[in-house]
Amino acid sequence: MPTDASVEQDVSALVVALLDAADAPGAAVCLLVDGRPVLVKGIGFADRARTRPLPADAPFALYSVAKILLAVAALRLVEGGRLGLDAPLPSLLPGLPLDPGVTLRRALNHTGGLPDYGGLAAYHADLRADPGTPWTPEGFLARTLPLGLRFAPGEGWAYSNIGYLLVRRVIERATGQPLRDALATLIFRPLGLRRTALADGFADVQDLTPGHSVDLDDDGALHDVARRYHPGWVSHGLVVSTALETAQILEALFAGQLLGPSTLAQMLDAVPVPVDHPLIAHPGYGLGLMIERGSPSGPVAGHGGGGPGYSTAAFHFSDVAGHRLTSVALVNRDGHDLGMGIAFAMARTVADRFA
Repeated sequence: MPTDASVEQDVSALVVALLDAADAPGAAVCLLVDGRPVLVKGIGFADRARTRPLPADAPFALYSVAKILLAVAALRLVEGGRLGLDAPLPSLLPGLPLDPGVTLRRALNHTGGLPDYGGLAAYHADLRADPGTPWTPEGFLARTLPLGLRFAPGEGWAYSNIGYLLVRRVIERATGQPLRDALATLIFRPLGLRRTALADGFADVQDLTPGHSVDLDDDGALHDVARRYHPGWVSHGLVVSTALETAQILEALFAGQLLGPSTLAQMLDAVPVPVDHPLIAHPGYGLGLMIERGSPSGPVAGHGGGGPGYSTAAFHFSDVAGHRLTSVALVNRDGHDLGMGIAFAMARTVADRFA
C-alpha cells in the first residue's frame, strides 16, 4: 500500500495542475482508503488573488452532492415505516397537481418525467438580476409543474431538481421537521458531524469559503459570490460541509452505518442514463446516486455538484485493488464537472499506486 506521504505528494501535484488548467484558486480534498483518511488537505488558495492558503477544513456549498443526503434521509424513513418507496407522490403530498405515476422512487431516480427549471429563461434572468432574492419553493413549483410531464412516469430518464424539491417536501411532512432539522436528526448527529448543515439563508453562509464565478456579473471576471448568492436558489436545499465530513458521510453509507443491506442495494439499483459522460463510461442513476454501471471492480457511486462559485464531487470506489476508496473534491470556482474530474483523477492516482 502506498504511504500517506507519497499519496499526498502525487495527488497534490496532480490537483495543482488541474486547478491551474481551470483557473481555479483552490480545492479542499479528501481521500479515505478502507475508511482511513490518507489525505485531507486544502490545495491552492481561498481567494482569487491567491494570498490566503485554503485550509483543509474549509466549508463549501455541496450543491447536488446533497441529493445523496436527501435520498438517504428518505430511505431511512422508508426503513422506519414512515414512507413507502413506491407510494405515489400525490398520496404523500396532497394538494399538489402530481401524476399518480410519479412515486417517491421515481422522484429519487429521475424517472418520473418531472419538469425542471434549469432550462427556463426566467430562472436565469431572475437569478442574475437579484441573486439575493430567490424564488420561494411555491414559486419553483408554480413555474414548473404546469409545464407537465416530460414523459410518462417510468418510461424515460431526465434529471429534475424539482423532483428533489418534492422529496424535500416529503421528508419534511413525514418528520414534521424542516429539512435542516430532519437531516441533522437522520444523518448528521448520528455520524457525529459538526461542520455539516443545511443553509437556509445568508446567516448560514457567512463563514463559507469564497466561491468564484463569472456567471453573476457582466465583466467576464471571477468574483466571489458566496455571500451574494442566496441558498434558497437551490430548491431542494443547500448543504454546507467540509471535504472530510462529506467523505465520512459517503463512507458511512457504504459501510452500512446509515442503511440496511437491502435498502442500500435498492439505492444502488441504477437505471441507464442516456447521455455520454467523459468520466463515467456506462452512466446510471440509482436513488440519489450517480453510478458507473459497467465497472469491473464493483460499484462506483456518488454525485457531482455545481452552481455559482463551486464545483463539487464525492465518489466511492468499492474495490480498488481490494481496497475501498472514497474521493472528495470541493473546488472554489464553478465549472462543469470540474470537481468530478479532480475526484476521479485522485482516485486513479491512488489506484495506480496500488497496481
